[in-house]
Amino acid sequence: MAHRDAKSAPDKHSAYAWLRGYPEEVDWYEAIEPRPLYCLIDDAVASYPDLGCTSFLGRKMSFRQVGAKVNEAAEALQRLGVVKGTRVGLFLPNAPTYIIYYFAILKAGGIVVNFNPLYTVEELTFQARDSGVELMVTLDLQILCEKVEALISDGVLPRAVIGSFTALLPPTKAALFRLFKGRDLARPLASPVTDRLLIEADILKPGSVPEPVEIDAEKDLAVLQYTGGTTGTPKGAMLTHYNVYANTEQVSRWAPHLITAQERFLGVLPFFHVFAMTVVMCVAIRKAAEIVILPRFDLMGALKLIQQTKPTVMPAVPTLFNAILNCPQVGKFDLSSLRFSISGGAPLPITVKKRFEALSGCSVVEGYGLSETSPVVTCNPVGGPVRDGSIGMPLALTVVSLRDLEDPSVEVSQGEKGEVCVKGPQVMAGYWQRPEETQNVFTTDGFLRTGDVARMDADGMFSIEDRIKDLIICSGYNVYPRQVEDAIYANPKVAEVTVIGIPDDYRGEAPKAFIRLKDGETATAEEIMEHLAKKLSKIELPAQIEFRDELPKTMIGKLSKKELREAEKQAHSG
Repeated sequence: MAHRDAKSAPDKHSAYAWLRGYPEEVDWYEAIEPRPLYCLIDDAVASYPDLGCTSFLGRKMSFRQVGAKVNEAAEALQRLGVVKGTRVGLFLPNAPTYIIYYFAILKAGGIVVNFNPLYTVEELTFQARDSGVELMVTLDLQILCEKVEALISDGVLPRAVIGSFTALLPPTKAALFRLFKGRDLARPLASPVTDRLLIEADILKPGSVPEPVEIDAEKDLAVLQYTGGTTGTPKGAMLTHYNVYANTEQVSRWAPHLITAQERFLGVLPFFHVFAMTVVMCVAIRKAAEIVILPRFDLMGALKLIQQTKPTVMPAVPTLFNAILNCPQVGKFDLSSLRFSISGGAPLPITVKKRFEALSGCSVVEGYGLSETSPVVTCNPVGGPVRDGSIGMPLALTVVSLRDLEDPSVEVSQGEKGEVCVKGPQVMAGYWQRPEETQNVFTTDGFLRTGDVARMDADGMFSIEDRIKDLIICSGYNVYPRQVEDAIYANPKVAEVTVIGIPDDYRGEAPKAFIRLKDGETATAEEIMEHLAKKLSKIELPAQIEFRDELPKTMIGKLSKKELREAEKQAHSG
């Protein structure tokens, strides 16, 4: 288990290379007080009650209003039986509902379990069973409710709270939505499982407050963030209140030029993803900033929103920068309000960074992190210097140690490549109900093994060079080839399959499947894709399928990816 508190930070005489050029405005040694994560919203409500907290499709809510809703929802959850340690799922697009119930669950003593709204019922079933969620919060959108109803019908999920999507909109927009998009709305009262659906408006009591729950910030869990980790089998990273609170504070301190109560964050990345959960939602609330929320990514909608609402901060992934840069109409929009962006989720090409900065005047810095670290580990200094391909230096109280690829107990010499191993207050408590895998992912001296391979230069700047784990990073999301392969193997015509990541101009990387069919069988790529549509989320679907008579194998007959990767690399460079 990692030592996660500030007390484990080495003394000031330790010579970490990154401290020699560390940003002057950031004190690497400054302790972070362990506090319950919901203190973020309580602090903002107490200090800036009348400031805007959320802006959603034209409707604004102040911190006072959001804070009141958080309390009402927390009290309702307690009435529904949520106690300390109860797992409650959030199955939501970006909306104020997510923020309200996120903090309400924590105040009620529960644990947030983030669910991807794009997941198939099969994927949701695994995560719901593994986490043991007792309640799910969603909106009355047909695309969401039909999946929740399936989980309830199958006995996977006991109950769900259904919020109103149109209640989040300004009155005129709500009326138009019901008139023109009424078919997109579910009808919970007509559902075959209506007895297990709780309508949000029926359970909230205006002005109510929850019973206080005693929280040990360093031990009590706030979030189960599901990730494939280093193996591809989904596991819940157990993030304590202090893990996420500390990472929020670390990122806030890294960007001291962001002025409390004066910023506006663009919430275009999905909140259920750990990057947006911390760097968009939590950091914005920590800075008492308004969050301009997009329910789903739509390029033209995002550009219009930037021009209309003038956000100053835009956490993003490289795919988003690419989409904006490649938009033929981008010159028609004013992006000059943007001052700062932290890029994560996938490597950021230096050309993309420079082009976006030139276009918008916004300062873009690349960071690195993972679900198991709440998520941010390193970041490039906001004021420079920036190294091509570098993920920067460790945040405050964070130690990055590069370990020998064969023996993780041995640290490599400066300049040599090694596995990125991390210790700091943001490092998870372990994997949910997986003690053996938790033990395997930590070194004997308490560092989290990331499975990524990097080098550190003389100035303490890190650059990722390789991955030990078999992983494709697609638009900032982890796609595990093993899961895609397993889904393809379920097709009775398939004899062998290998999935690798190939370069993709838009998504960074995308899955490509190489398939050998069983003797005498025929199939088309369209047939395979039709088979996969119900088993995989859109992001996991192969961008290309190639049929082969034989697939490369190792000396012992194991399917080999090395030759396929090399061939794709040459084809792409050629």
